[in-house]
Amino acid sequence: MRLFPLSHARDLPFWRRPEALLMLMAFAMPVSFATWSALLDNYTVRVIGFEGSDTGLLHSVREIPGFLAVGVIAVIIFVREQVLALTSLILLGLATALTAQFPSMGGLLTITLLSSIGYHYYETVNQSLQLQWLPKDRAPKMLGVLLSIGAGGTLLAYGAIVLTWRAFDLSYDLVYWVAGGFTAVIAALALILYPQFESPHPQTKEFVLRRRYWLYYAMQFMSGARRQIFIVFAYFMMVQRFDLDPAEMTLLLMVTMLVNMLTAPLVGRAVAYFGERRALMVEYGGLFVVFVLYAALYVYDWGVEVACALFVANNVFFSLALAIKTYFQKIASPGDIAPTAAVAFTINHIAAVFLPVTLGLLWDVAPTAVFAAAAAMALASFGLSTLVPRHPSEGHETTLAPRLAAAE
Repeated sequence: MRLFPLSHARDLPFWRRPEALLMLMAFAMPVSFATWSALLDNYTVRVIGFEGSDTGLLHSVREIPGFLAVGVIAVIIFVREQVLALTSLILLGLATALTAQFPSMGGLLTITLLSSIGYHYYETVNQSLQLQWLPKDRAPKMLGVLLSIGAGGTLLAYGAIVLTWRAFDLSYDLVYWVAGGFTAVIAALALILYPQFESPHPQTKEFVLRRRYWLYYAMQFMSGARRQIFIVFAYFMMVQRFDLDPAEMTLLLMVTMLVNMLTAPLVGRAVAYFGERRALMVEYGGLFVVFVLYAALYVYDWGVEVACALFVANNVFFSLALAIKTYFQKIASPGDIAPTAAVAFTINHIAAVFLPVTLGLLWDVAPTAVFAAAAAMALASFGLSTLVPRHPSEGHETTLAPRLAAAE
């Protein structure tokens, strides 16, 4: 297989450059994942008859591949990261296409596990490729652009569901087939049409866990825990408590993605201008307020409009999490990016394996307590963000130890 040096990528037409491939993948992945997410709670509640504990179990199983993402380190010994990213996308697409073929707990758990392997392995390697292929001075802005493109792909999927679900009386089966097939075909074409880009910095193909990255690991852990509570229970609340049907739920997600598509480039520029420290403090402070208000929804009857507004705001604050990526890019040794991305993804999913099933049981008794836990996690994350230096770099990873030795 002929490798194409990354330094010569400018000689290629724009559509064949690394940035274009990142954009294409950023667009293709959410078409499957967003469709799966938009219909999932309605499918499980209305077709299979899920309760909160069932939903928690499903999402805990879905997060097992994320917890095992460290296995990517072993895979990239034999498979190039670019190839692994695209084959993982193909798996995600095919598994999404087959989702409604198994309308039972056991069948859905199995196909969800396969879909999750594709999604989590893609995300792990994609984060690594982004940090390897994007120059540090342009990374925050480009990551904002990629977020916006991903939001555009999500918006396309949501828009198609909203416009056609009721008008054509669509089935879950057909929608999953179309969305999953789209992602699989795009990924297969990219595998054929793009050259294999070679990074100037060979990646360490062994387990990497460095003490000087501890703050990055801690923020990844807390980020994964908070996000799981939102993805599992905020979505579930909109269907169970506020009775949103597939078209209404998808419309809410569509509005959310439209807002994200418009704000993501601004978020990237804001991180570049204000720095990672301030961006993360704003994210975690905002999420604390949102989760407190979520909990209050179960005490005060503020209605579905307030719930929808909080849902949108939550997603906007989450987009600031790109600052964690650029923080790591600035403090990391170039060869550590791929193995550390895998380790960090596993750390990000430690809580994701046990939190959904545990909090799913709590949800059936006290939904308010679930969101109160998320608020506490956001507050702890805010404390961690204050330790990020204004100008992080290798050897200057935290404010506690400004000049740690880079070598260990």
